[in-house]
Amino acid sequence: MVKVKNPDEIAKLVTSGSYEKKRIFSITAHIDHGKTTATDYLLRRAGLMRPEDAGQLQMTDSDDEEQERGITIFTSVVLLAFQDPRKTDDDEPYIIQLNDTPGHISFTGEVSRALRGSDGAIILVDALEGVMTQTETNIRLSVGEEYCKPVLFINKVDRLISELKLSPQDTFAKIDKITREVNELIRRVRPEGSDWTIDFAKNSVAIGSAKHGWGFTYEILLEKGLKPQDVFAKYNEGDIQWLRDNLPLDEPMLRMIVDHLPDPITASNYRIPHIWGGDLKSELGQALQKSDPNGPLYGMITKIFLDPKRNYQPTLIGRVFSGTFDQTDSIYLINSDSSNRVKRLGVMEITDILDIPKIPAGNLFALFGFICPSGETFMLSNDVPKDKEEKKRLPSFEKIHYACEAVVSRSIKPKDPHEIDKLDDIVSKWLKADPTAEYRRDQESGEFILSGIDPLQIEILVKRINNQVQINIGEPIIVYREKITQKSPDYYTKSANTHNRILLYIEPLDETTERLIETGKVNDLQNDKDRATILREEAGWDAKEARRIVDVYHGSALVNGTSGLQRFDRVKSYLSAAFRDWLGDCIIAKEPATGIKVVFTDMTIHEDPRHTSYGQIAGMAFSAMSLAMLDAKPHLFEPIQKIDIKTPQGSEGGVTAVITKRRGRITNVIPEGEYVRIQGQIPAAETIGIADDIRGSTQGRAFFGYEFKGFEKVPPSLEEDLIMEIRRRKGMPEEMPSRKSWERFIYKRT
Repeated sequence: MVKVKNPDEIAKLVTSGSYEKKRIFSITAHIDHGKTTATDYLLRRAGLMRPEDAGQLQMTDSDDEEQERGITIFTSVVLLAFQDPRKTDDDEPYIIQLNDTPGHISFTGEVSRALRGSDGAIILVDALEGVMTQTETNIRLSVGEEYCKPVLFINKVDRLISELKLSPQDTFAKIDKITREVNELIRRVRPEGSDWTIDFAKNSVAIGSAKHGWGFTYEILLEKGLKPQDVFAKYNEGDIQWLRDNLPLDEPMLRMIVDHLPDPITASNYRIPHIWGGDLKSELGQALQKSDPNGPLYGMITKIFLDPKRNYQPTLIGRVFSGTFDQTDSIYLINSDSSNRVKRLGVMEITDILDIPKIPAGNLFALFGFICPSGETFMLSNDVPKDKEEKKRLPSFEKIHYACEAVVSRSIKPKDPHEIDKLDDIVSKWLKADPTAEYRRDQESGEFILSGIDPLQIEILVKRINNQVQINIGEPIIVYREKITQKSPDYYTKSANTHNRILLYIEPLDETTERLIETGKVNDLQNDKDRATILREEAGWDAKEARRIVDVYHGSALVNGTSGLQRFDRVKSYLSAAFRDWLGDCIIAKEPATGIKVVFTDMTIHEDPRHTSYGQIAGMAFSAMSLAMLDAKPHLFEPIQKIDIKTPQGSEGGVTAVITKRRGRITNVIPEGEYVRIQGQIPAAETIGIADDIRGSTQGRAFFGYEFKGFEKVPPSLEEDLIMEIRRRKGMPEEMPSRKSWERFIYKRT
């Protein structure tokens, strides 16, 4: 239980505090760069922990698994009230709504979801390790994807002084280099027309040590009459306590938050046009851009918290972007098309809800009472249009962008076969909380195939699932993709009862469209007109064809190329379901397919509904798509990771050997003082066990990170053997697929 020092004040500030005093932001960094330790000092300043515990307790790592592993796995949300000591005549405190996010790539989805509800970001960088892969990813996600204005905290400067024994001049050069690198990354992705940068001279960069509890900005040094060299002198004297007392870390962090991160109204003006696809000139659009508490209620669920200490009951966390959320409200979930009543409403304080009856726009909230997928848009149920077509056109927030794809899977099966439905329910709940993971149920084996970013994410998930239902767990397996490389001929097939027919071809989807679908900018929930506009303007589609898309899924599209087709509405859902099922378990090795455009140019649908069941429609569609794929030069594509390693001078040869031995490729070798930075790419299948090899070749002195790059074709010398290995593992015939499996469905015109 988190003891909130000032709950009444927090509730008052959330409900009626001035917007200029509100700040919503996330702290992001590469793993082990010190986010959670730094957050402790803000909690101490707010009176939530004893001064001597700050930097040691890591209070926002409240989960047992986090404490055991020493890493942040789940984003923690906390609301804090602070006075600005520079304004002694101002009685109203600032209210800070903070997300402490994970740094490990396995949990980068938590970062994306936290940033959607944020207006700003503290980018934290380890002074010794410098800018790492996940630092770059977090800057891209925060500044580029979510338009969160950044500030920079360079942490662990004590390591440069105490461990590396750098001179003041070399230390300043290292700090300056990190600042320049971060600025370059910000400039690359910042919103068009903005001048966002970070600058020590303008107090948007802080320097310090979370471990030792000190830090400063340029402004603070001037006020104290100190020079950076004074910090070195105190380390030489061994007087760290002086630094903690005279340069407390919370002060520069708070000043950057107050002075440089935007309030909700300022941020909404430029964020809403980027993250919301509706009419900006409408009453709702205007209210959203002003973060108007008196406007129509509109918000987003950004996180599902499943608390192991409360039997994994779901708490929904999100943000109100317009209107005021009342605990008596019934809210309508736009994507789920359902209304739900709230049992409890308030704000999150790490693991507990602080009850507040009303949450106005410009605030995070927490609620209890139901579960839905994170990323869901909601509005007031009473405001939902009665007209079905108008209801379908309700605008939702843009899909949250994730940096990685699910490329590792494990099979899970209940130890008690009678608990298969219970397992289904539990897995579904966890995937609503974390949409970066995926699962499918193998009807033949009764297993669930759970897929995620990497083995660690899956390990954490299956451990949670196993706590709720006993399961047998398979070994981690890499998830590949099946893709085609040329257009197929037309194939004409019939249903098993011969009463229905379809004529179609498939071809590779262009990369731009594939990316638009994968990122959710083009999706199945859009109305035809909006989707067509995006495809025409951003991917160069023909306007008429863009309006005739039936479904989009897994980076692929199903297109109606017919004209005057009768009775199609009756079978449209069956055809979409068949398209999705076929993509999910494709023909080479039952791996997911992507980047495929399926166009049907003719279709005969029997007038009697008894002859147009799902089985009949799916059978002819499956066979046509499969036959077409065989003639479209299909190949297996493997997931590739970008890898970024910093290793001491002299050990780079061993690191290079580790990468090349694992089919990796070196793309850059950059000397950085006493270290060498090695950048490259490596197949995900080859990363299992790589940490031990890198540690062994560098005596444990290297540190590294990796990031998902994309899929590349498996080398020809390995492809057939790999396909046979996968087919054998899945109990499929150990032979390449051929026409004989589907040719009985071919329709021969007479």
